[in-house]
Amino acid sequence: MKESVENPLHLKSLNHISLVCRSLAESINFYLNVLGFVPIRRPGSFDFDGAWLFGHGFGMHLLQSEDPENMPKKSVINPKDNHISFQCESMGAVEKKLKEMEIKYVRAVVEEGGIQVDQIFFHDPDGFMIEICNCDNLPVIPLAGEMARSCSRVNLQVLGQQSIKQQVVVQLCSGSSKR
Repeated sequence: MKESVENPLHLKSLNHISLVCRSLAESINFYLNVLGFVPIRRPGSFDFDGAWLFGHGFGMHLLQSEDPENMPKKSVINPKDNHISFQCESMGAVEKKLKEMEIKYVRAVVEEGGIQVDQIFFHDPDGFMIEICNCDNLPVIPLAGEMARSCSRVNLQVLGQQSIKQQVVVQLCSGSSKR
C-alpha cells in the first residue's frame, strides 16, 4: 500500500447512485417522502423508464427493472450489507418519523475511544439498505498518523513530488493544520 495521498482519477465528488427498482412509483415515493430527495429533469432521449432525483449533494437515479418479479427481496435488515449512509441532525427525530411511517429498522451503536455513534438501518422498497447516523461524532484520522478532531470534513493536500516521503497537510475543521 502506498503511503502517499493521491487522486489518480482527479475525482471531485459523488455524482449519483443508480438503483434498479421493482416499482418505479413506489421507489420515487420513498426517496421523496422518506429521504427528502426532489425530482429533477431526466434526459428525454432515454428509451427506458426511470427517474432522476437530487438531494443531500448528490443524485439518485432510479431505473425500472425489466423483470421486477425476479428481483430478489431482502427482508432481514443486516447492518453489514451494502448500504448508503446519511448524516442526520437528530437521531431521535429520525427514529420517531420511522415509527410514524411504520418503517422497520434496526438500531446499532459504535463506540470508539469513548465516542458513541448511533446508527439506524432500514430498507428502501427494493431492499437496498439505508443507514442514518450521527457519524460525524467520530474523528477523521488519516492513516498517515496525523491526528484530527471530530468533524465532517478533512482536507488533505499533497505537497512535493516525492512518492513515499510526501508531506501531507491536514487542515481541520477549525482551520488549523499540522505538518
